[in-house]
Amino acid sequence: MMQRLNIAICGCGPAGLAAALFLRRSNHRVVLIERFAEPKPIGSGLLLQPGGQHVLEHLGLGQDIAALGQPVTRLFGKETVSNRAVLDVQYAALGDGRHGLGVHRAALFGVLYAAVMAERIPIETNYPVAALDRAAGGRPLIISRTGRHLGPFDLVIDALGSRSTIAESLYGPKLHHPLAWGALWASLPWPASGFDPHTLEQRYTRANRMIGVFPTGQRSAGCGKQAALFWSLKAQDYTTWQAAGIVAWKAEVQSLWPETAPLLQGITDPDQLVFASYGHHTLALPVAGRLAFIGDAAHSTSPQLGQGANMALLDAAALATALASVTDLDQALAAYARLRRWHVRLYQALGAVLTPFYQSDSAVLPWTRDRMFAILSAMPGGGPLLASLVAGRWLAGAAPAIRTLTAPVQPVQS
Repeated sequence: MMQRLNIAICGCGPAGLAAALFLRRSNHRVVLIERFAEPKPIGSGLLLQPGGQHVLEHLGLGQDIAALGQPVTRLFGKETVSNRAVLDVQYAALGDGRHGLGVHRAALFGVLYAAVMAERIPIETNYPVAALDRAAGGRPLIISRTGRHLGPFDLVIDALGSRSTIAESLYGPKLHHPLAWGALWASLPWPASGFDPHTLEQRYTRANRMIGVFPTGQRSAGCGKQAALFWSLKAQDYTTWQAAGIVAWKAEVQSLWPETAPLLQGITDPDQLVFASYGHHTLALPVAGRLAFIGDAAHSTSPQLGQGANMALLDAAALATALASVTDLDQALAAYARLRRWHVRLYQALGAVLTPFYQSDSAVLPWTRDRMFAILSAMPGGGPLLASLVAGRWLAGAAPAIRTLTAPVQPVQS
């Protein structure tokens, strides 16, 4: 076992909270650092893949998130002009009973945050991280935007997300490459009819119009079940969309997908729709000295493959695995980088390649997309191949590594 470390984790998203639980249960001293006065979730729904679910199960939180989420067994998409099915991925093809889980970000945050509070992991709030400094011996100090210092620490974990101030201070602001397209998101009550409660559905008009609806379960216990609705939109067109008004937009959505009418009735104010912008970057090495990057701080891309939360949770588990496997910190960080290298690189590359097929002004790419997936789905073995891709299992080296954790996973008494 590695000696007890003094660890700071910057960011209270899923990656940071999960890492805090793993490392606290390995008997390390852990503090979370958060820029807000109170940690809170940001965003609408997400699709939690089997690997991410496995991480939560290992933390003893699998039943909690399953009780709030909604099983998603199928991804289905149609082209609006031809009404032809061009995407049909079924998790049953995996052959092991696993499936996706539609969850609201508030539910995932709530489950992880409650566990952190139960284990009395301290959180330093109102601390906007600006950069790192180094104390004697190379131990990192965390600097706030007001010049305040915390530390030194044996290890700092950057879970600040895609626009990490630590990553930008080390690698420059050009590290993050904004993507032209983003999406409008809304969380709405699940409709009484018109949609399969176990399917993520999409409608496409070429690649410049995309609508999606999927179940996200409950925000918290006792709340009604929710749906996430998203609409693809160029970042540069957001102000034009606002000026056009909500009525014109709802009419356009309903003309492309009439079944959305009950959902659209619940949208009466533009503020119910939040615009999410996306970017792409992949750190060549997610470690630097006594610093480790996890989640979107290490790798971010568009959400086309639905891997964001899944990858973040796998990062946290892989880092804990590495720290539990050797006694030398430098060796452990190198092991973490190796555990995640190929899985991250593959899905980052796939995200970069596939995004223009779903979000672009091209006429050729969506034509190719529709025929490519139709052919793959009909091929022998095509169903399991696509299901495995969506489930995040291609080169998922960190998932089996989770089972080798030698550190205790039960809560440690304070």
